[in-house]
Amino acid sequence: MRDPYSLLGVKRNAEPDEIKAAWRAKAKTVHPDQNQDDPSATSRFAEIGQAYEVLKDPERRKRYDRAAEMHQTIMQQRNAAREAAERAKAAKANAEKVMEELAKTNAQNAKPQGQAQARGQSQAQSQAQSQAHPQNQSGPAGETPEDMIERIFGAAAADQAKSHTGGSAPANGDSAETAKADASGSERPPLPALAIDLIASIVRRFRGTTPAPEKAPDISVEATVTLEDLLKLNAVTLKMADDREVRLVLEKGMTEGHVARLKGQGLKLAGMKSGDLLASIKVSRDSRFRVEGFDLHTTLSISLEDAVLGGDASVETPEGNRNISIPAWSGSDQTVRLNGLGLHDDAGGRGDLVVELRVVLWEKPNEKVTDLMRHMRHGLYV
Repeated sequence: MRDPYSLLGVKRNAEPDEIKAAWRAKAKTVHPDQNQDDPSATSRFAEIGQAYEVLKDPERRKRYDRAAEMHQTIMQQRNAAREAAERAKAAKANAEKVMEELAKTNAQNAKPQGQAQARGQSQAQSQAQSQAHPQNQSGPAGETPEDMIERIFGAAAADQAKSHTGGSAPANGDSAETAKADASGSERPPLPALAIDLIASIVRRFRGTTPAPEKAPDISVEATVTLEDLLKLNAVTLKMADDREVRLVLEKGMTEGHVARLKGQGLKLAGMKSGDLLASIKVSRDSRFRVEGFDLHTTLSISLEDAVLGGDASVETPEGNRNISIPAWSGSDQTVRLNGLGLHDDAGGRGDLVVELRVVLWEKPNEKVTDLMRHMRHGLYV
């Protein structure tokens, strides 16, 4: 579904009354009865109705706003990552150009080295001579590798190249003593090694520090289920803010507050791995039982004589009525526990049904009980 705010023509901070008025005006305009010649009127009318359904419900509106804000943040990150990738691609192309020219330079340096070997000179002397006379390299006359890098990338990249070589390269017109000192001092790395280091540093500079997110963020929702759903391990349908329906199969170990993770059912963005859906279980109110962990609690009213003398009573359980024995002298603070009649736990068993006793009097006063209580209060026993 498209942005509901845009569909209704309201701002994101619009009040409920403003949203309702905008929906009525839009619905009246695009109603199929008013646009019988327009085949798309029905779909547009339904789309406006869906937008209003999202915005009129405060909870659904909040979920949509959170998802939209998250989507906008991720798209900004993706755009930044895409721009960084484009810069890195351009840097790589320029770096390949540097490699090509440096390869030509090495090839030309190899020729006088081969001639020197033919004259009986050592390979080390030939390499030192080649490095001591950079004016023999390819490119414009007297151009050094650093000058070539500055010509292609600019002064900033040339500074990086100089830092790789351990200092500034001799410029045109420098004395031979400077070249000799450069050769006798810290030796300049071979051109291929220089190119590799330079390319790596340039790519790192243009790539940026913010990596493109590989997975969209997760979404948290509340899954309202009935007690019967948990007992029978039914499947429930969750309605998402984008009008998707996600099926959640209840499993053993789920109870009030449990968070179920549904892989790939969260936020969906093009070009990214879908996020997960985190469904928090909420048990709807039941008139018979109350959920506490994996145990179920219920209340049983007993008469005064059963509380004092004990007796038998029938109690409703999730599996039908059961007879229980009430111990003598049972007050309203006591319970009777029926094992294995609660929710399915995560250990393969079930919780218990806890019967909370509540002592109640008869609907109408009983004279004998009243006289007995009066005698007990005043210490007179018959």
